Amino acid sequence: MLYDLSLHMGYHYEAPASGARHMLRLMPLSLTDRQRLIAGALTVSPTADERSTFTDFFGQQTTSILFRAPHERLDIRMQARVQVDSVPLTADLSPQLPKLHQELADLLSVDAASPHHLSGASPLLPDVPDIAAYAREVLKPGQTVREIATALCARIHKDFKYDPDATTVDTTPREGFRLKRGVCQDFSHIMIVALRSLGIPSGYVSGFLRTLPPPGKERLEGADAMHAWVRVWCGKAAGYIELDPTNNIPASSDHIVVGYGRDYADVAPVIGVVKTYGRHKTEQAVDVIPVKG
Repeated sequence: MLYDLSLHMGYHYEAPASGARHMLRLMPLSLTDRQRLIAGALTVSPTADERSTFTDFFGQQTTSILFRAPHERLDIRMQARVQVDSVPLTADLSPQLPKLHQELADLLSVDAASPHHLSGASPLLPDVPDIAAYAREVLKPGQTVREIATALCARIHKDFKYDPDATTVDTTPREGFRLKRGVCQDFSHIMIVALRSLGIPSGYVSGFLRTLPPPGKERLEGADAMHAWVRVWCGKAAGYIELDPTNNIPASSDHIVVGYGRDYADVAPVIGVVKTYGRHKTEQAVDVIPVKG
């Protein structure tokens, strides 16, 4: 699928911000045999006093912007054209848990793609005993790692309700698990904690998801949104798979990857500091438009 993406994030400050620094991670990745960034542009208004772009440890394009002059509003816009191909699940080559643990112990690499980074606690994802107990309930004799991950994905989709008003960006996995409701970030974090508790390396994927309007309805501009799902290491032979617990599906050509990390902290679209006081309002709109050939 060929897509045209557009994103707008706006921030309006009650009192002018006299200084700010932000890190932006919004541009889709180019991934071998799966996704190709054909063209992309990232603009900010007002114009930043300093701006630089670099690639972070996990291979994500990151733009740093600094503002010294007072400003009441910040607008961030991203436009891109991306080619995305489906990666169908092949035969299940993943091992059972004991062999996976041995394969992980024998793996010496600590490069960006190493599953060692996705094992154990990370900045936003401590061990949560209740989630670990929940994860153990899906285990059955003879299961492969992929079967365990798929079962957890399905169970979270069944047991949790999508509710955008129930949580915030700062909600912890413990709180989200207690509420049994939330959004894609919450479901992905809970699934990652559950998998790691079983010794299965897993991480966070940030990106976009194309959404389809109900039959007979017009597609609304800005109706799409940034999305999150889970990356699971299934052993040396199988490598990584990606599962979307919000929708209980494998990642497909409707999923456009922006970044990989241990948790949301590694891939937050906008993170930074602002020197101001009072409240601020935010707005966000995303369009994922298939390009007809």
